[in-house]
Parts: sequence; C-alpha cells; structure tokens
Amino acid sequence: MRTVVRTLVAMILLVTPCFAQATGHVQVKFVKAALVVGGGGGNGVLIYRGRQYRFVVSGFSLGITAGASVSWLEGTASGIRDVNDFAGSYALVGAGGAWAAGVGGVSMRNEHGVVLILKGPKAGLEFAANLGGLTISLR
Repeated sequence: MRTVVRTLVAMILLVTPCFAQATGHVQVKFVKAALVVGGGGGNGVLIYRGRQYRFVVSGFSLGITAGASVSWLEGTASGIRDVNDFAGSYALVGAGGAWAAGVGGVSMRNEHGVVLILKGPKAGLEFAANLGGLTISLR
C-alpha cells in the first residue's frame, strides 16, 4: 500500500509542473493619441519560462481623454498556462496623465484569464480617465 501511495505522489509531482500557471514579465512601448475617442499601438516582449516572445499591441479608449503620449510600461502577466494564453483581447479601466512627463498604470484581464499589471513612465501631453481595450498578438 505504501508503495502505491508513493508511486501516486511521485506521478502527481512529475505531472503538476506541466499544467501549473507561471508568471511572465512584460515590457511594452505604447503610442497613443486621443480626443474623447483614442487609439494607439505598440510592441513589446513577454519573458515567460526563460524565453522571450515578441508581440504587437493595438488598442482604443473612450471617455475623458485628450492629448498624445508615449508610454513605456513594465510589469507582470499572471495566470498563463500556455504562452498562447497571453494573446487575446484585454478589457481595461485606467487613469493617468502626463505633462511633458508623468506616470501611467493599468490592470487588465483577457478571455483566457491572464491578468496584466503594468506601470511606467509616460511622455507627452495627455489626460485620461477612460474605458478601453487592447488586443495582443504574438509575432
């Protein structure tokens, strides 16, 4: 009986890491222009399980938005089971501002359950308090 239990425990320990979620590190540059309705795009890299995956991002915003800015965001992507889970449509609610220089931050979730938490410096002239979305595609 002990041998069977040890064998089952060993099998579970060997199988579990394959299905476990891992956290990735994300770096992205995003350029945005807006007056009530905004749009933008950029590119970045996801570092996941020791490998780098390049991606492109496009997005929109609707709300109290005016100006143009460039953001260099960095943070985490959690809830990834497979690297393909990272790609998809993300819904976001964010706020930020820049007058020559400032800060921005955002928290988003996609349809695969991946959660991005990003923050970083922003340059330009912009004020934003809006709803929006992003689409990420792996290259």
